[in-house]
Amino acid sequence: MSAERLARQVALLSILISAALAAIKIAAGIAARSVALVSDGLESAADFFTSGMVLIGLWIAAKPADKEHPYGHGRFEILVGLAIGVVLVASGTAISLNAWQTRALHDTPAAFALWPLAGSVTVKAILFAAKLRMSRASGSSGLKADASHDAVDMLSGVVGFIAVVLSVFGGRDFSAADHYGGVVIGLIVIFLGFRVVRETILHLMDTMPDEAQMAEIRAVAMQVPGACGIEKCFARKTGLRYHVDLHLEVDPDLTVRESHEIARHVKNRIKSSVRWVEDVLVHVEPYSGG
Repeated sequence: MSAERLARQVALLSILISAALAAIKIAAGIAARSVALVSDGLESAADFFTSGMVLIGLWIAAKPADKEHPYGHGRFEILVGLAIGVVLVASGTAISLNAWQTRALHDTPAAFALWPLAGSVTVKAILFAAKLRMSRASGSSGLKADASHDAVDMLSGVVGFIAVVLSVFGGRDFSAADHYGGVVIGLIVIFLGFRVVRETILHLMDTMPDEAQMAEIRAVAMQVPGACGIEKCFARKTGLRYHVDLHLEVDPDLTVRESHEIARHVKNRIKSSVRWVEDVLVHVEPYSGG
């Protein structure tokens, strides 16, 4: 099974789990009169929506290149990551405002509100590990953003758990802790949203991979017999993987056919050895020595 297909299955499973968690936490939060638990349930409802966006993005990004899209459809998946960030900022703002506006209501939540929160943290920890592993295998920005969302879910669940504990067992001095917990949960979601937006904008601006990744490309290229040097090497992400532009230096006395064969071997070697590279454009330059 390909990494992309497995990533789509993980996203689909996440949709189902997020829907179940959202329904359970919102219903239990209302029954227990816990603003923190309802806020965490609304955050899971946002998970349901964003995981669905990731699934659609992965499906479209996996479509092969065509005449109108010679570089494939991968950019759509990056746009999905950007949309997820915007949704997180909006949902986090709504969660914080709702919790803040109801802070004067000091209804002590029922203790059973702790169980859905504890269960949610456990489930989200498992999802986070699975999505992070799949995002690394597939190169999916959307799945990575969704994994980050799960990490924040764990944090928000812990915050909600502490807030409910303080409200239930802390006495009158901590009666509003449940509401303030809801505010903090919303702020956490807002922070994550801005971080996701920043990362996806960097990809849309064709930000280069880190130096270690670029060094890997150069090292693989120089393993091909006849490759004398690399004048320039650029890479830009067009979706799940990167497209590389490489200026390869070869012996200037070679024929065009011989230079072309070396360039073809370099391209194939990089594509087969560097899993995060989708395609390579090799431009041949005369080697000047030195």
